[in-house]
This record gives sequence, C-alpha cells and structure tokens, in this order.
Amino acid sequence: MNDVKSKVVVLKCEDYENCHIYDKIKEGIDLLGGIEQFVHPRENILLKPNIITGRSPDAAATTHPAVFEAVIRILQNAGVNVTYGDSPGFDNPVAALKKSGLTEVAERYHIEMGAFQSGQIIQNENGVVAKEFYLCNGVLNADGIISLPKMKAHQMTRLTGAVKNQFGCILGAHKAAYHAKLPNASRFCKMLAELNMLLKPRLYIMDGILAMEGNGPSNGNPIKMNTILISADPVALDATFCRLVGINATYMATNPAAQEAGLGTYQQENIELLGDNIEELINMNFDCVRLPVKDKVFFKEFAFLENLVSRKPKADKSKCKKCHICGNACPVKAITFDNHDYPKYDYHKCIKCFCCQEVCPHKAIHSTNPLFLKLLK
Repeated sequence: MNDVKSKVVVLKCEDYENCHIYDKIKEGIDLLGGIEQFVHPRENILLKPNIITGRSPDAAATTHPAVFEAVIRILQNAGVNVTYGDSPGFDNPVAALKKSGLTEVAERYHIEMGAFQSGQIIQNENGVVAKEFYLCNGVLNADGIISLPKMKAHQMTRLTGAVKNQFGCILGAHKAAYHAKLPNASRFCKMLAELNMLLKPRLYIMDGILAMEGNGPSNGNPIKMNTILISADPVALDATFCRLVGINATYMATNPAAQEAGLGTYQQENIELLGDNIEELINMNFDCVRLPVKDKVFFKEFAFLENLVSRKPKADKSKCKKCHICGNACPVKAITFDNHDYPKYDYHKCIKCFCCQEVCPHKAIHSTNPLFLKLLK
C-alpha cells in the first residue's frame, strides 16, 4: 500500500506589495524539493495564468501580476525558457492579458506569449467523456506547464481553482461546445479531469492573496484570503482551498471527478500540509454556495423537480444594459430577449453552466437559490 501523502504548501501572504512574494513562493517550492524537481534547464515551460476575461488586478478575477512575475523569476533563474498565455472563452487573449497587467510583466522579462489564438484537435486516447480536445498551439509547443490558478467562487462548480484552470488551454471559441456536449456538471468535471490527465501540469501555484467570493468567477467581490497554495497535486490543492473556506471538499464538483480519474486526492487524511499554519487563514464567512452540485434533469416528467433543487441564472433588470453578450455566450441558446430587450431564460434548455453570468460585463446576472431553500426560510 502506498502511504505517500500529497503535499500542499500553505503560505501566509497579506498583500502584493510588501510580502516579498518572490521569496515566499521560492520558499514554498523549496519545501516541495526545489524548482529542479519540476523543470530542467533549457526546457520550454508554459505559465498558464487564470485570465477569464480582461480585468484589472484589483478586481480579483485574474492571476495577479506580482505572482506571475515571481514565478517567471524563479524559472528564469533555473535556466528555463518561459512562455505564457490563456484563451478566455469570450475575450481576445492579447487584449485580456494586457488588461490584466501580465503583458507588461512579460515584456519586462522578455518572455513571449504563446500561440493562444490558434489550435488543433488532439486525440485523447484514454478519454471516457472527452475523446479529443481542441488545444491552443501555445500549449502544444511547450515541454511542460506550470498552472497559476486564482482562488475564486464559482456558480457551477462552487469553487474554481487548480483543476479548472486548464480549461483555458482549450481554444476559446471551442469552449462553448464542451458545455453543450457535457451539460451535466459531473460529466463536465470529468472532462476537466481528463484534460488535466492529458496535459499533466507539473506544478500548481494558486493566488489567494486577494480572492473572489460571491458571484464568481468574474463578477464577484474581492476578499482578502492572504494565502498562496502550492502543490503538484491539483486535487489536494483545491481540497485545501475548500478547507480554507469551510466547504465540504466533495461540493467542489471537480474534486470527486478528478480523484476518480487518478489525478490526485481530496481526502484530508491523505494530504500533508507544509508551510504556515492553515488554521490562522481559515475564513468561514467566505461567500460561496455550500450545497452539492445537482445535475440537470433530462426526463420531462421530472423537470419540475429541477427548479426545486437547482440554482439557476437570473438577470437583474436594474443593472442590465441590454448588450446581448449573455445571449451570444449561451452554448445552448437558452437566452432570448423580451419586448424590452432584457434577457429571458428558457430553463428547460438552460444547462446551468453560468457562462452568461461569467461574461456579463455589468454584473447583472446572478445565481438564485433553489425554490425549496426559499420555502424553508
């Protein structure tokens, strides 16, 4: 029996300016054996930040430039050739990376953006739910990946972190097809697990200094979590995120799927924490949905039950600017527009992927509580 535990480094870091982030992250990687355990000189290593859309760093929607810069320095000092990139589902990669502040850092260190505006189909021979992936060429051109997820709430998967960050390796225009083909959250998360198994990122470094709670992953509220998490096991890292905010690890929908796929472990007894004391960093008031994810019901005779147990997106007309971005983003065309040009949902079609909520630039779309919870109040 293998008694080796997955190691997760927990680092206390209270801000991006005075925390000496380079020293902190290097200290954390050294606790895992040093950067030499993950990369070799002259390798081409891709840094994969989380750039869901073009937002300034203080919005807490994207990986902070200070974390990005620290990892670049560590890799360059190890003699590694560094590239970077992400492919947002509904934004231009070049513009999004620039607005997030990462392009300025990359230019300062003379590293190039990978080819994230083009891609090709790659067969996934071991796939069960995903037999192929349309991957960005910038991913395929790299020898290895280091993932830089952001600590955020998420409406579909409850939280988003290390496992889900690799969805940005799929060419943006093709992301909607995966939501449409895999409308149930459990199958979608199995796809994410299979994607990680195919790409095999070597290390995951989560930026949780300023996290996002509430209406995440793009329109929530910034909250200080004062934390950086580092691990070679993305499931253990995400489970540690769950522990930090007091949510059952199985409620983060990527965790059970990823553990089942052999990507790592979410079970606390199989995780060894290193670094700073996690108890000092736990925030039980972190605003996220503390309910299991419910898959969409496809039998019409049971469809009424879904509205009782499932959260669903809803537009706030007082904030809506009638831009129609939500309708264009919906992978199953469940959004039309009423006589006053406001979003109108067909919840029989809606797969609860919350793409509409993610892309709304006006924070006008929120997830609503299941009817049965409202009745219990």
